[in-house]
Amino acid sequence: MTRKIGFLGCGQMGQAMIQGMIESRVVEPEQISATALTDETIDFVADEYGISISNDNKKLAATSDILFLAVKPYMYEGVIQEIKSSVTEDTIVVTVAAGITLEKVKQSFDFNVKVIRSMPNTPSLVGAGMSVLCPNDFVTEEELAVVKELFESFGESEVIGEQHMDAIPAISGSSPAYVYMFIEAMADAAVQQGLPRDKAYKLAAQSVQGAAKMVLETGKHPGELKDIVCTPGGTTIEAVNMLEQTGMRSSVIQSMNAATARAKELSKGKK
Repeated sequence: MTRKIGFLGCGQMGQAMIQGMIESRVVEPEQISATALTDETIDFVADEYGISISNDNKKLAATSDILFLAVKPYMYEGVIQEIKSSVTEDTIVVTVAAGITLEKVKQSFDFNVKVIRSMPNTPSLVGAGMSVLCPNDFVTEEELAVVKELFESFGESEVIGEQHMDAIPAISGSSPAYVYMFIEAMADAAVQQGLPRDKAYKLAAQSVQGAAKMVLETGKHPGELKDIVCTPGGTTIEAVNMLEQTGMRSSVIQSMNAATARAKELSKGKK
């Protein structure tokens, strides 16, 4: 790939994406440029990743073939107003924030800009991300494939219609937090039973990772895989029964619905 990649904003998510692109060798460090607000971040990113980084957003926008807007949602309007005269109709703009609709970006730029709405997640930091992409009508199939290749340098990606984007934060963007809470709770219970905490975290985390891999690689329904573990009269069915009694499924569904409701508020511009 020979395109020039720009990251307007270089926080944790931006750095995770840059790291994945460089380590997978889908692009070279010389092809990536970025901007950041603080000298501390600029110095760290330059040393850590060997890319060009400054605080000049307009220059970055003018020299990038693919421009990632990796800033907080409330910053989008101001950032776009700053750079829109530097972006051309050939530039592919990739948003990296919840609630930023394709139409909202187009209106802010005030011309037929190529936009791909994206939602990566934090496991991208370890090359195990799950990203969702949604292009507007001005993005070609070839351009979408190029951006998809970039995202798959640090995990997996799926393309969906924008009507489903508000559901994505709950299922993949926010969901690592729920899993961390589940792992922590399992580890706490194991510590209560006398296991050392470091071993409890390892046992819980590896089991979660293994269970997820079973779902992905076997193609079997999660319920079927659960039933395989549940020996009649055994320990697992007792635990599953208690999870059902205490409303685990209901709690997860209600929590995800709350996350989706908040995503819809952000899409409507609510703070």
